[in-house]
Amino acid sequence: MRQASELVEGYRTGALSPVEATQEALDAIERYDEQVNAFVLVDAEGALAAAKESEARWHAGTPLGPGDGVPTSIKDALWTKGWPTLRGSTMIDPAGPWDEDAPSVARLRETGAVFLGKTTTPEYSWKGVTDSYTYGATGNPWDPSKTSGGSSGGSATAVGLGMGVWSLGTDGGGSVRIPAAFTGTVALKPTYGLIPLFPPSAFGTLSHAGPMTRTVRDAAALLDVVTGFDSRDWSAMPTPGRSFLDGLDDGIAGLRIGFSVDLGFVDNQPEVEALVRTAVGVLESLGAEVTEVDPGFADPIDAFNVLWWSGAAKVLSAYTVDDRVDPGLRRVAELGAAYSASDFLDATAVRMDLGTLMGRFHERYDVLVTPTLPITAFPVGQDVPDGSASPDWTDWTPYTYPFNLTQQPALSVPCGFTGAGLPVGLQVVAPRHADALTLRVGQAYQAATDWHRRTPTLEAQ
Repeated sequence: MRQASELVEGYRTGALSPVEATQEALDAIERYDEQVNAFVLVDAEGALAAAKESEARWHAGTPLGPGDGVPTSIKDALWTKGWPTLRGSTMIDPAGPWDEDAPSVARLRETGAVFLGKTTTPEYSWKGVTDSYTYGATGNPWDPSKTSGGSSGGSATAVGLGMGVWSLGTDGGGSVRIPAAFTGTVALKPTYGLIPLFPPSAFGTLSHAGPMTRTVRDAAALLDVVTGFDSRDWSAMPTPGRSFLDGLDDGIAGLRIGFSVDLGFVDNQPEVEALVRTAVGVLESLGAEVTEVDPGFADPIDAFNVLWWSGAAKVLSAYTVDDRVDPGLRRVAELGAAYSASDFLDATAVRMDLGTLMGRFHERYDVLVTPTLPITAFPVGQDVPDGSASPDWTDWTPYTYPFNLTQQPALSVPCGFTGAGLPVGLQVVAPRHADALTLRVGQAYQAATDWHRRTPTLEAQ
C-alpha cells in the first residue's frame, strides 16, 4: 500500500496517476467493504471525476496543494458539502440541506484531495466501538469478527485495508487512537484547536478532529492540510507557521521519555504489556533517555464521565427519543441529565488540576509513553469486552480519555501483534502545542521497526 508522499511524488513525476490511485482505492472498497462495513457512503463516480481533474492539474504543473489527488475518506461526523452527515443516527433528516463543509473538510477540498465517501461511526460518536442502528457494526481488518474500535472505526478500517490513503476522524475520548490501536494503523489527536471544528461538538472541548493513516509521515502530511485558522471555531488556533514534516526525521537522541506501563492504576493484558515494553526498548536504543515513572494522577474516569454523559444528554435533548436510539446512549444521557451545574464544575476542576499536573510532568520529561489500550480487539457488536465489570466504554480505555481532558497531543502507532494476530498500539503524549514532537517520536519508532508495513490478509468475498 502506497503512502500519500509516494503518490504525490509519483504524480509530480508522471509515474503515477490520481485516477489510477483512486481506482485502486475503489477496487479495495469493492473487495472488502461488504465484510467490514467501513463506509456508509461511496461516491465512485464523483471520486473518479475529481481524480481526472487532479490528473489534468498535475500534467499542467498546477496542483492545488500537497494533497491534490490523494484518495481520502471522511468520518460521518464531519460536515461535507453535498453529502449527508447522519452521525450514525436515525434522528437526522438525510434531506439536509448539506451546503457547508467542516473546516478540515474544506481544507481537504481546497488542496484537491479526492473524496471517496463517508465512514462509519456509532450514534453521535458516543462510544469506543463502531456500531449503530443506522449503519450496523464495523469489523477489524485483521479479523472481521472483532471490533475495529471507535468511534472512528470506519476510518481506521478503511486506511488499514487500503480503501483510501488518508481518513479524517474525530476524538472525544480516544476515538481516533482506540481504533488505530485495534487495527494496527496510525492516528493523532492533536492539541485542541489546532484542527478547527464546526459545528461545535455537544461534547464541548473534549472533542478533536485528527488524521488517520498507515504511517506517521502521512499523518504529518495530512495534519499540514487540515490545520489553519477558521473563524467559525471560537477556539481555533492560528495557522501553523511551519510544516509538520519539518524535522520529522531528526531522531530522538537525548530526548527525555517518561514511560508508564500502567499510569499507576491500569491492568494490562500480558501480551500488550510485553509488546509495549519491547517498543520502549527500541526508543531507548535510538538514544532516548527513558525513565519508568507514573505521572502521579488517579484515574479521572468519574470526572470524564460527568462531562461526556452531560454531552450525551445535550445531544438527545433536541429530539424525541425512542427505541431507534442506541440503548447505551439513552442510558448515559439519562445519567448526564441528572448532573447539576456543581457536578459539572467539580469535574472541570479535576480536569484543570490534571492539566496542571501534566504541565509540570513535562518540565521533567519531553514526552510520556504508554500503551494506547490495555487490551486487544474483542468481538464486534459489543460495547465492552466479555467479562467486563462495567457497561461503560470508558472502563477499558484508561489511557486515552485523560488526554482529552488535558487537550494534549497524543499519537498511537502500531507496536506489534499478539499470538492471535491482533495489533497493539503504543501511545506518545506530548505537552500542548508540541504536536511536531509527538510525530517525531512516532516517526523515529516507525523508521526502526516494520509493524506499520504489515498488511491484513483479508480475502475478498
